[in-house]
Amino acid sequence: MIRQLVFPVHRTAPWAAIGAAGATGLLLAALTRTGETAEQLSLYLLRAAILAFAVGLAFLLDDPARHTTAVVPTRRPVRIALRTALAVPATAAWWTVALLLVPPGVRPPVADITLEAGAAFVLAVAGAAAAVRFSEVTRPGPPVAGALLTTAVLTLLFWPGRLALFVPVQDERWAAAHERWAVVLGGAVLLGLVCTVEPLRRRIRL
Repeated sequence: MIRQLVFPVHRTAPWAAIGAAGATGLLLAALTRTGETAEQLSLYLLRAAILAFAVGLAFLLDDPARHTTAVVPTRRPVRIALRTALAVPATAAWWTVALLLVPPGVRPPVADITLEAGAAFVLAVAGAAAAVRFSEVTRPGPPVAGALLTTAVLTLLFWPGRLALFVPVQDERWAAAHERWAVVLGGAVLLGLVCTVEPLRRRIRL
């Protein structure tokens, strides 16, 4: 059954939105090669690229036919897992290219910045899964993308410094910040798993 679903799911996935976000992200990463000032901002440009691609992933579960496919025998966890699995290779390839676009001399620690990217990507998909789980929307992408952008801005402006997530490489809080990023990633994974569960059928009131 899974093999039979691969092509239809791949064909209906919103690759155009994800591709546009990915292209924007790669453009931001490529800006690190345009001059000394851009190189000094490489970490921030790469983080902006991560956010751009995460916004694209927020559209991964958009499905105009959602209420039609809800009655098919394939359960929601399988459908969501299949879409996510199809996006993983593209995401890995995109991230590899984004890293390679940043000059080696100004490239942030790969493991740590990859942790940030993974947390952002998983959070975007988990947010879409939550929107599907707790609402009737067929296109969760736009509101989730908006929420993701708003959260990023508010975190930059108002998040307590002692719990900072977005810190420079030279900052003494770098290691502690990435411990917190690991918590964000774990929480996003847990949220995604919980939200893929089929809701209980509401009892019909007479």
